[in-house]
Amino acid sequence: MEYRRDRTPGGSYFFTVVTYGRRPLFDDPATVGWLRAAFRIVKSHRPFRIEASVVLPDHLHMIWTLPAGDSDYSTRWGAIKGRFTALLPPHLRPDPPGARTRRNEQAVWQRRFWEHRIRDDADHEHCMAYIHWNPVKHGLVSDPNDWPYSSIHRR
Repeated sequence: MEYRRDRTPGGSYFFTVVTYGRRPLFDDPATVGWLRAAFRIVKSHRPFRIEASVVLPDHLHMIWTLPAGDSDYSTRWGAIKGRFTALLPPHLRPDPPGARTRRNEQAVWQRRFWEHRIRDDADHEHCMAYIHWNPVKHGLVSDPNDWPYSSIHRR
């Protein structure tokens, strides 16, 4: 079965990206800092706007809006994952299993990500609430304002 991604130029998208094996890479402020650096670098070459974000220990959720006429979020995610992996010290990169070794891949991220094009204002608000309440859902905090790696602090 072939999965077809939505490719709406200038669209806004909700994403879920997960670490390989749900490894809690982002339970350390240093790794969150390297992730932020990877985003800064990629955004300087391939701009997009981050509307909302939350970084949890083993996954992250975001809403991006792409520039008018641009629908290429896949290249951006590939570059962010690659840049983060390059910034990650070798002792934090586990040895990849056989299939990944044969493909010359690391074992830092799941290969794919989940995306959903935001259809209207109600959908946008629903996705924003999902992002900001996700640390509560996972039992990490009781109030979304208490989670340090969330765009809720910008609202």
